[in-house]
Amino acid sequence: MSQIAGEPASQDFVEVRLPAAGAYLSVLRTATAGLAARLDFTLDEIEDLRIAVDEACAILLQQAVPGSVLSCVFQLVGDSLHVTVSAPTTDGRAPERDTFAWTVLSALAGEVGSAVSDDRTVSISLHKKRGAGPGAS
Repeated sequence: MSQIAGEPASQDFVEVRLPAAGAYLSVLRTATAGLAARLDFTLDEIEDLRIAVDEACAILLQQAVPGSVLSCVFQLVGDSLHVTVSAPTTDGRAPERDTFAWTVLSALAGEVGSAVSDDRTVSISLHKKRGAGPGAS
């Protein structure tokens, strides 16, 4: 697959793994902003995504196994960014969808989903398309 230097391929993939602790969330906010900027998201869309990723992590950190690893996978596909944040949890429960936090995620990120694996790892997925959502001009 050929690509022009500096432009995203049709599908780029980035994974960031860090301790499941609030002190490290600034790393994910920065990565989110950089990758969204690479897709030419507006400043408002970038800020919406930063807040959404932060909120998804906050939800997971409430039930994360102490000392575990938080994983964040970014997939850049065309004009959209798909983000999946996951962590091993103590109870293996999916986030409640009727909470204020979930409403915020849905408003900021567009498509939002969650999944729980057999080993109690909970994942929250966000899908934001450039030009869609509340921050779009």
